[in-house]
Amino acid sequence: MKRTHHCGELRVTDIGSSVNLAGWIDSVRDHGGVLFVDLRDREGITQVVFNPNTNDAISQIVHHLKPESVIVVAGEVTARENDAVNRRLATGEVEVHLNSFEMLNVSETPPFPIDDEKGDKVNEDLRLTYRYLDLRRPKNLETLKKRHRASKIIRDYLDGEGFLEIETPILFKSTPEGAREYLVPSRVNPGEFYALAQSPQQYKQMLMVAGVERYFQLARCFRDEDGRADRQPEFTQIDLEMSFIDREDIYALLEGMMKRLWNEILDVDMTTPFVRMHYPDALNNFGSDRPDRRFGMQLIDLNDLFKDSEFKVFNSVIKGGGNVKAINAKGLADITEGELRYLTDMAVSMGAKGLAFIRARQGGEWKSPILKFFSDEEKATIQERLEVEDGDIVFFMAAEWERSCSILGKVRLESAELLKKRGRLEIDPNVWDFFWVIEFPLMVYDDEEGRFVSAHHPFTAPVVEDAHLLDEDPKKVRGQHYDLVLNGMELGGGSIRIHQPDLQQKVFEEVLQLPKDVIENRFGYMVNAFRYGAPPHGGIALGLDRIVGLLTGSASIRDVIAFPKTQKGQCLMSQSPGPVTERQLRDLHIQTIVVDKK
Repeated sequence: MKRTHHCGELRVTDIGSSVNLAGWIDSVRDHGGVLFVDLRDREGITQVVFNPNTNDAISQIVHHLKPESVIVVAGEVTARENDAVNRRLATGEVEVHLNSFEMLNVSETPPFPIDDEKGDKVNEDLRLTYRYLDLRRPKNLETLKKRHRASKIIRDYLDGEGFLEIETPILFKSTPEGAREYLVPSRVNPGEFYALAQSPQQYKQMLMVAGVERYFQLARCFRDEDGRADRQPEFTQIDLEMSFIDREDIYALLEGMMKRLWNEILDVDMTTPFVRMHYPDALNNFGSDRPDRRFGMQLIDLNDLFKDSEFKVFNSVIKGGGNVKAINAKGLADITEGELRYLTDMAVSMGAKGLAFIRARQGGEWKSPILKFFSDEEKATIQERLEVEDGDIVFFMAAEWERSCSILGKVRLESAELLKKRGRLEIDPNVWDFFWVIEFPLMVYDDEEGRFVSAHHPFTAPVVEDAHLLDEDPKKVRGQHYDLVLNGMELGGGSIRIHQPDLQQKVFEEVLQLPKDVIENRFGYMVNAFRYGAPPHGGIALGLDRIVGLLTGSASIRDVIAFPKTQKGQCLMSQSPGPVTERQLRDLHIQTIVVDKK
């Protein structure tokens, strides 16, 4: 029997029709010898009525009707009795009365319920071990469908904008100055290695030199990094590059794509253009280059208040060129000692000497170890600027400006989480706060290496007005770099690239101080390609997994990947990574040794 309809398709208009359905047994209910079977496929559920009294062949095999078994049935569509209509199902007004039946595969008892509510309570490692069963759950199937829809919308949108989808190699060369790579030994080139591509960055720039002008792909990328909720060892980027454009063209293109995605999948109409926020403003006001602006608690600068203060701790930091900032965690004065210790330890781990605070208790009483060092005028100014009320707690940070901002920004986020747990901070899940963070520093100084390193990557072009500062003070040079941020999460980043060979060589040699042999080995072909007429170009890469996670309300990108890996980079279903044979190692010219980690 070949199926004629899927299990979410039948309606009252099909009553009287003969149909064939195939799928998995979702549940079996025995009502006085008559069996009601919910038959499920990826599109939905249909109730099938098995009446053994009307068919001897059926009566002999009904005991095989175990949940998750695969069957095909033939029968007639009939209307359900009024009191049996299931309004929760699209097919809930009809049922199929069985005429014939075939068992295709009897299932063993599953290790956990194939049910959304019960399945969510099952240990994640168990679900990942049996991922093929976990994916049968309607919630997970719907997530995969939305991922497919998102990918199609992106492809259609970029096709309409004149882009060509081009695949670039996954086996690339090692670029050890980036994130940790996965290395692949070459059998035919003994002692030499590929690296799995961290991104198609260099290839897509070569496509611009080749005259492609507009390129994109949904690119598989690989980074050997520790697992987190928003990271996986292998992930998918929406990767694109354009020629003869500037930053405004990139902004407009991506805003249009996000607008279409959110409209077609969530029926949300986004307002464009998105706000642009300069990097120094993001750090100064929120302590982050991807700030969550859906709640207040902004950082307040107090340098002018404490530059002549009697409180030497703050005063000395300011005189040394540092910065004193504060936030008001409104309603968090009841923070526990354990929570306060956690925040303090976190601040110290980021380079702070401690975390100063003032609690504003009920009745107007302030409590703090540092309160005795403040004048009445300073206390009054703090209360006014930070709008301190009873029940609030004010946190202070005194350090070099960037460190002061970053540490207090982390305290801000952790304070928000504590307020959420107490039910004092609610964030509307229907708020979608898209914005651009732009003009990051082109270079940052690495004390460990004793030289400047690229804040983004070495191909990012400087802001034109700052280019002359590459010779004078590289730290002051702004890059034509931009990140797209949504609700405190970086969706992706990109830049306008250097396309002039002399400027690219200058950045490599004079600013980054890379040895000439390193430049030639890693980037020689790029600099050489630029000598053959490279157009001005730029691009961006967005995390498809993160975007789908947001569109589906998933807590982790593992939930939106068909076969994800654990935080240790393992696939529990296939039990990889795993050992290989001695012959395989010999063919690859590799020997393994045991390293004493002590």
